[in-house]
Amino acid sequence: MDLEKIFKPDTIAVIGVSLTNEAHPANVIYNKNRLRYEAKTFAVNPRGGHIRADTLYRSVKEIPEKIDLAVIAVKAELVLPVVEECINSGVKGAIIVSGGFAETGLRDLQDRLTSRAREAQFPFIGPNCLGVYAAPWMDTFFIPNERMVRPEKGRVTMISQSGGVVVDQMVKATAEGVGLSTAVSIGNKALIKESDLLRYFAGDPGTDVITFYIEGFGKHEGREFALAAAECKKPIIVLKAGKTSAGNKAVSSHTASMAGDYQVFSAVMAQKGVVEATDEFELMAFAESLSCYPMNISGKIAIITGSGGHGALCTDACIAHGLEVPSLNEETQLGVKEVLSPTLKHIASYANPVDLTGSSTDDDFLAATRVLSKSPEIDCIILLLLPYIPGITVDLGAKLGMVQQQEKKPIIAYVPHVEKYKIIVEGFNLYNIPVAHSVEDAVHMAEAMRRNKPC
Repeated sequence: MDLEKIFKPDTIAVIGVSLTNEAHPANVIYNKNRLRYEAKTFAVNPRGGHIRADTLYRSVKEIPEKIDLAVIAVKAELVLPVVEECINSGVKGAIIVSGGFAETGLRDLQDRLTSRAREAQFPFIGPNCLGVYAAPWMDTFFIPNERMVRPEKGRVTMISQSGGVVVDQMVKATAEGVGLSTAVSIGNKALIKESDLLRYFAGDPGTDVITFYIEGFGKHEGREFALAAAECKKPIIVLKAGKTSAGNKAVSSHTASMAGDYQVFSAVMAQKGVVEATDEFELMAFAESLSCYPMNISGKIAIITGSGGHGALCTDACIAHGLEVPSLNEETQLGVKEVLSPTLKHIASYANPVDLTGSSTDDDFLAATRVLSKSPEIDCIILLLLPYIPGITVDLGAKLGMVQQQEKKPIIAYVPHVEKYKIIVEGFNLYNIPVAHSVEDAVHMAEAMRRNKPC
């Protein structure tokens, strides 16, 4: 099935728009798409009439233009007739927002809908979902504009069985500066599964990293996903729910999925080169890291810090996550010492972590970073920047970004995420360097690259 028009439609019909309830999901979707996004949007209600100054069409076939995507938000029992009309009218695909299917025990109704769509080669997302956020084309999340948090445009695609989880990920992406290409809430995934979406976004030129929140797989779905993952050349990150018996029950009641054996799932994902996140915070750190550096490293980390305590904390975290913090050889240590300012030469520590102390300046961080970027002993540098050190300026992020661009060795920065230091973070962002808000998250970012192994 061709999924292109589900994510990049030129025209949309929102079916189920109400004349009496402005809070109806269809009304929210219609109102936010009508003027804000590029896809031309039409409203449909069997009664017809007008909604404000716009025509309310009685059916899709009345719309004077060919429709690429139908967004369906009607009662469950009306969805199949609406889909039939869309098929007969040449609509390219649908997002079915409506709930009341397998998740409530009405498996037969969902099966009949899926069977008809498969027969007609009519792709749809859902049912029981928020659908797709794909700026600048459209946004089918029925969340009012004033409550919607929209990340900057970027190259990470997020796919989730849970609408609430993917919205929360968008909030975190905005806070962390992670750019978003597309967000997809798949709900019951009656027809279009994770494997279908993985194959589509593997070929999408606007996506570099694909993340999944997965509750469970139906029969054969896990195998199909593993096969698709093995074929994908882009980093894939998965957060799995239903790891415990209690979580398994919660998953089943949410989207009628079976969580399955978690240990088997985890082992297969690792075998296929999928990076598994243990929680939503790790998921976001992994996404930020791999969107900047979609590569694999061996895990030999150099730490540069202005605080010995921060260096010790980072070392412990690295070791706990299976990374190495190797002692630098004498030649490399002397190389760092030679380029530091005279006041630091005899008070800095060089073994790894490289502790430049609170007397360091921008030039010291730049010089040490350049030397370590050339060292074959390590394959990633974690910079622990404490902007309250007197010799550090707000330009340091951008300056270090230039070093990374020239030397090409991955750099991960830790900078406290408060408004006062935002300009330093923006300097790193300018050069596509990931910035962590905690020492632990900086280590997670390095771990993501170590675990991003081709299968």
